[in-house]
Amino acid sequence: MTTYFYTPPDRIHGDRLTLPPDEALHAFRVVRHRIGDEIVVVDGEGGWYRVVIEGIDARQVAGRIAERRKEVGEPAFRLRVGMALLKQEKRFSNFLEKATELGVAEVIPLVTARTEKQSIRPARVEHILQAAMKQCLRSRVVATSEPRALDALMAIIGDELVLVCHESSDASSDALLDVLVRAGTPPALTLLVGPEGGFTDAEVARLTAAGARVVSLGERRLRAETAAIAACA
Repeated sequence: MTTYFYTPPDRIHGDRLTLPPDEALHAFRVVRHRIGDEIVVVDGEGGWYRVVIEGIDARQVAGRIAERRKEVGEPAFRLRVGMALLKQEKRFSNFLEKATELGVAEVIPLVTARTEKQSIRPARVEHILQAAMKQCLRSRVVATSEPRALDALMAIIGDELVLVCHESSDASSDALLDVLVRAGTPPALTLLVGPEGGFTDAEVARLTAAGARVVSLGERRLRAETAAIAACA
């Protein structure tokens, strides 16, 4: 089984690179790589490298780049998800992991009328996203940001297709799959998912007035993170 390692772009110089200390420790102590072994390294910005180890210990791994590729494991379209913060951090973290596996390009945490949690721990989010990128063999880490209000999110989206997954969708609401079939493969798509309790009617009205479309995920009521995962898939 291939194990991916991560290094930031500033550790790549010409045809040489080094791993950060935590990745070096994992390569040396856990995977037990040695000089001459080949490893795969990604830089989180779409760079993929096959590397021959030239020096290794518990603090640093240095290697020579034998092959470069771009955008390995990345989809051809850009999927952005505006996901409301959830009361239980574990549930939001689970969504971040699965969103990475499903090819999401960007996750924007949302603060809505029914959101109880107002902040995230950036270092924890970064760790989850990097680990998930390596596990599912992607080369680009999912982009994220500080939590935003709905109005702030709509201001940066522009003219792309925006779909609101709303638990109170009525019979006239289109099923998400039907909307996607008609849209084909858009170059960019934004999905919006509310917190426990969903978006308020007033929020949905503001979103649709700004050009978003309300879609249904079916007759069953889903937990917020389940709805987001299902919609991404």
